[in-house]
Amino acid sequence: MSLATAGATAAGTDVHPAQEALSRARRGPRRRRALVVGVLVLLLVGLVLVRALLGDYRISFPDAVRILGGTDIPGASFVLMESTLPRAVMAVLAGAAFGAAGGAFQVMLRNPLASPDILGVTVGASAAAVAALVLGGLRGTPVTLAALAGAVAVAALLLGQAGGHGAATGRMVLVGVALAAGLLAVIQWLLVRASIYQAQDALVWLSGSLNSVTWAEILRMLVVDAVLLPVLLVLSGRLPVLGLGDDLAAALGVHVLRLRVGVTVTVVGLVAAATAVVGPVAFVGFLSGPIARRLVPGRPAVGVAALVGAVVVVAADYAAATAVPGTALPVGVVTGALGAPVILWMLRSRSSTQESR
Repeated sequence: MSLATAGATAAGTDVHPAQEALSRARRGPRRRRALVVGVLVLLLVGLVLVRALLGDYRISFPDAVRILGGTDIPGASFVLMESTLPRAVMAVLAGAAFGAAGGAFQVMLRNPLASPDILGVTVGASAAAVAALVLGGLRGTPVTLAALAGAVAVAALLLGQAGGHGAATGRMVLVGVALAAGLLAVIQWLLVRASIYQAQDALVWLSGSLNSVTWAEILRMLVVDAVLLPVLLVLSGRLPVLGLGDDLAAALGVHVLRLRVGVTVTVVGLVAAATAVVGPVAFVGFLSGPIARRLVPGRPAVGVAALVGAVVVVAADYAAATAVPGTALPVGVVTGALGAPVILWMLRSRSSTQESR
């Protein structure tokens, strides 16, 4: 009896430190993720306040609170409610959509270069919108619907041509790059045959701009984000299993094709809705995923990527509005300029990691 008791006691003392170490190992990443999310949320709130209140026409915080409460302050009310605040809110919503979509695609395809703009989804929306502008002479809502249809068509081609077997991820990347190249040629052809006024409108839209955002568009984008972002977060939790291979993932109970289709459809919904309103803001989806993985390594960071995308777009829009006095640049110009150094940083960090091994 004493030997059994001693053995049980010894076993208990052996198990307890291991369990404690495992618990500490689990708490570490959770604390880091919570810290990163908290910092990003505070940064985003600060950037939104800066974008809404500090510009060519500066508005004090007490005046902004009064305006939001219904007080009419001549000049300040119009600037806040019709210009700076709508742009800041749409930058958050569109940036979150682009960031989450890029992060999810990169996890699903296991490729840091995969993003909706690289794979042709945003290019499809752009080609359809430019065709509506140039060939149909359309404006406003019809252009938005055309962009939505173009993104959906490209996603359908991606899924149809990629198939659902083990090579699906590689084939999706190749098909997407090919579609993007062909659609860029279509856009160039449309711009060549357009009048100078049509080409100017199309180029402003293609650059990605928050200039003419309305509260109705913000409400629609808010509904899209509120519905699709939680769905994407749930689906992305199962994406790492695909890294084990389709056969093993299926053996673990994951319906591989259904998961890929679900993620792709959700990503297309987010990207199409954002692109239809603000245009193809370059590199936001591409930038957000790698930054999020650096902040929260080891796990799918789609939610963090959404926050990073929102921070990037709000900051880029403020920089675009204030960097050159007297000139309001499209936000896509700033985000596009950020893309090249980030790509070089990724290549440099990857080569240094391989050399260290």
